[in-house]
Amino acid sequence: MTGTIINTLAIIAGGLVGWKAGSLFTEKIRGTVISALGIVVMALGVEMVLDWGSSSLQIIIAVVLGGLLGEWIDIEGRLEIVGWRLEQSMGRQFKGDIAKGFVYATLIYCVGPMAILGAMQSGLYGNHEILMAKASLDGCTAIAFASTLGIGVVFSSVPVFLYQGLLTLGACYISPVVQQAGTELTVTGGILILGLGLKILELKQVRVANLLPALPIVVLMTWLF
Repeated sequence: MTGTIINTLAIIAGGLVGWKAGSLFTEKIRGTVISALGIVVMALGVEMVLDWGSSSLQIIIAVVLGGLLGEWIDIEGRLEIVGWRLEQSMGRQFKGDIAKGFVYATLIYCVGPMAILGAMQSGLYGNHEILMAKASLDGCTAIAFASTLGIGVVFSSVPVFLYQGLLTLGACYISPVVQQAGTELTVTGGILILGLGLKILELKQVRVANLLPALPIVVLMTWLF
């Protein structure tokens, strides 16, 4: 769990630094920063999607089925409820949109393939190289997001710890299947990150969290076919 713990601490540290720095920003600067972050997130999604390869049908089916399953479970609604409760209990002490910061940051940190592959590498081999790299990226991202969205970014460290921790503990069971679906997993994650970029830029309110089941579905489909 070393890699996951360090990753979690990096998000907390970066979020606190960004939250403190954000108090120095005007509303105009915050708007510019969040727009820049949305563009960067979309660029990251495009880069991941460029590895599309010959598995387009599997990926399309996985995203559609994942969206249907996610809407049935209402993952995004449940995340928003958690964020809303944080905002209700802590909104008086902290300024900013706590719920939005919590949801956006949680999705960014959990959707990418580095979270899955890094957690498995840690669990199987005790090698934390991928999660160390992810920790540095997440820490920097937390600074940027917390400077505009507030303290909610810090609370995203909790689902990251639980998500990556469970993957680490179960790595020996899922590693063979996930490694076989590396490319498909990256492309599907890129599609979700593109959706998140649209959401951040307020171009389209994509319910990205409800697409999360597409990740395990594309892994399963790649293994089956």
